[in-house]
Amino acid sequence: MYKNQRTIDYWVEHLNLQPHPEGGFFKETYRSEIKLQPFENNGERSLSTGIYFLITSGNFSAFHRIKSDEMWHFYAGSPLTVHVIKKDGTYTELNIGLDLIKGQLPQAVVPAEAWFASESSGEYSLVGCTVSPGFDFTDFELACESDLIMLFPSHKELITRLTRQ
Repeated sequence: MYKNQRTIDYWVEHLNLQPHPEGGFFKETYRSEIKLQPFENNGERSLSTGIYFLITSGNFSAFHRIKSDEMWHFYAGSPLTVHVIKKDGTYTELNIGLDLIKGQLPQAVVPAEAWFASESSGEYSLVGCTVSPGFDFTDFELACESDLIMLFPSHKELITRLTRQ
C-alpha cells in the first residue's frame, strides 16, 4: 500500500494552496480558454476547470452545490469521503482513495445540482477536482443547515455535522 510521508505544510507551501470558503485549502490549476454559455441568462463559463483541494483532519468541506458535474481525483494522504445528497433525497457516499478492495476509487463524480460535503478519513486528503462546465462562484451555493434539513429531514444528523450555517 502506498504511504505518503508529506505533511500538510509541505502541500500548502509547495502547491501554493489558499484557504477555501467551504473549508480546506485549494489552488486553481486549470481554466479552459474555450468559453460556452451553458446556463440560461447566467453568463459564459470556461469549458472546464481544475483545482487541487486539501482537506485536513478535524475540518470538512461544508455542504454546497454547483451547477456542473464535478469529478474528484485522489492524489495523496488518507482516503476522502464525499457525502452526496441528490435532488430526490438519495444519499450516496463516495470513497476517494486507492484501496480498491475496500471500495475506494481514485476518481468519482458528483452530479450537477447535488448537495455534497467531504471529509478526510485521516490527517489529510489531497485531491483534485475537475468541473465541467467550468467552475464559477456564481454557480456555488453554500447550504443553510435549517433549509437543507427541511428538504432532507432523513439526513438531519449528517447535515448538522457538515454545515457551517
